[in-house]
Amino acid sequence: MSHHIDVPTAEVEPLDSILNVLRLTQVASDRFRGTSLAQFGSRVYGGQVFAQAVLAAQATMLGATSKRQIHSITAAFLRPGDVDKPIDFLVEDVLDGNSFSTRRIHALQDDLTIFSARASFQETQAGIEHYSHPPLVPSPADLPSSVDFFASVDVPEIRQISMFNLVDLRHVDGAIWVKPQKEKTTRTQIWFRLRNEMPANATQLLHRAMLAYATDHFMLEPVMRAHGLFWIMPKVALATLDHTIWWHRDVDVSQWILADLDTPSAQGGRGLSIAKFYQNGTLIATMSQEGMVRAPLPV
Repeated sequence: MSHHIDVPTAEVEPLDSILNVLRLTQVASDRFRGTSLAQFGSRVYGGQVFAQAVLAAQATMLGATSKRQIHSITAAFLRPGDVDKPIDFLVEDVLDGNSFSTRRIHALQDDLTIFSARASFQETQAGIEHYSHPPLVPSPADLPSSVDFFASVDVPEIRQISMFNLVDLRHVDGAIWVKPQKEKTTRTQIWFRLRNEMPANATQLLHRAMLAYATDHFMLEPVMRAHGLFWIMPKVALATLDHTIWWHRDVDVSQWILADLDTPSAQGGRGLSIAKFYQNGTLIATMSQEGMVRAPLPV
């Protein structure tokens, strides 16, 4: 048994390369294998593993459960991955109930678990409904683009990011790539979308997986902003520890999404960020991420 998960191709880069690594090979009923892109040096980008895990879990949904949509996932990043080695995804069929299905996913390299997650899927059902509303912020058309910034900087590490960067970020409070925010704050907003449009036949599952892929780029930013940190700051070490996503409604990652992020706490070299994601004024997802944030202590 060996075949690829059905993921469409794209006519443009870097989208086609990203979709290619999401096209996992199924080597057994509960086992999938994937490769990685060297987006950030030799370490695997966490958002990539997250998106791959979503697709692997869905691929085990068969028969009557195959149309159930993922609505939540809770994941732990346990070890750094090596971009030069394949990643095996083992999926455990925990439950197929009347309305919900649960899968447990483990990503392994050299027989060591680098990532573990629990995902939940649900039948499309009617029910009560409400949602919070987005903050008033400038339009993304009025804000600088991360794509333009990365393309303008003649630094090898940033050129590599520019080559594989799939996400166009527009910071409401100004970017913190190379310098800190002027005023320390625990809250910030970021507009984002994919820089290439998704193929017309991309499924909602793939859009949701790509939302997971995109958000690992910036979820820790409010923690950094609260303490005057920036991305290339010397002696600062950052890593995702765990990440939870709740998808509330359908998402289109080709169109602008507003992330409203806040950090309620940082302690012990860890910082917590909570974010609400809005599209066309509607709440489409909520996320929480705790990460390692090690920085020189203030004198």
